[in-house]
Amino acid sequence: MTEPTTPRIVTRDEWERARAELLVREKAHMRAGDELAAVRRRLPMTLMEPATVVGSDGAVPLLDVFDGRRMLMVYHFMWHKGAPHHQQCEGCTHSQVAMSEAVCAYLAERDVTYAVFSSGPWNEIAAYRDFMGWTTPWYSTADSADVLATRNGGDLRCYLRVGDQLFETYETTRRGIEFMLPTLQLLDLTAYGRQETWEDSPAGWPQDHQAGSWWRRDGRPIAQWTRTNAPVK
Repeated sequence: MTEPTTPRIVTRDEWERARAELLVREKAHMRAGDELAAVRRRLPMTLMEPATVVGSDGAVPLLDVFDGRRMLMVYHFMWHKGAPHHQQCEGCTHSQVAMSEAVCAYLAERDVTYAVFSSGPWNEIAAYRDFMGWTTPWYSTADSADVLATRNGGDLRCYLRVGDQLFETYETTRRGIEFMLPTLQLLDLTAYGRQETWEDSPAGWPQDHQAGSWWRRDGRPIAQWTRTNAPVK
């Protein structure tokens, strides 16, 4: 196998100067993100129509999903109805790996409940959640009002409770949810990045995958291999 091209080699002083130049841009990027977040906090909100979802306690109103907190963050997990575990969405599986019980506890400390919605039947999505060992509250929207409908999945929405009235305050889709996949942010710090074909990398850098195509290995979403060694049949 041919070794990939590597970054050029320089002295420590040269490297520190180059790193300092990049740091200026990284700080500007961080401040721009702070400014964008400030604009996001000033978005108006829109009243939600009544809706119910199905969870471990049966059908419940959306209000109950807040679990007594003022804010609710919901990830919409793509579902392939009737498909076995290994055929479920590798992207949505990737996004949920980082949403551990501890992360949700930190959100709860700021009055935010995190939950997952899916258009699949409750018994199927509950079985998948348990197979993955996740403790996050999940709910089925299979029979919910259209107000909870999304694309086939991969969307994130935020809600605010004011008394018994519920409002949607924010939503994002596609690459807008990348902050839920810290794997990608960490890879962006490495010499070769994500190694995906869309990236602007120097000639000779390894780029052997389409975006997200490496999230599945040997027929399973990669995270499933931490739960089972069973080959895909």
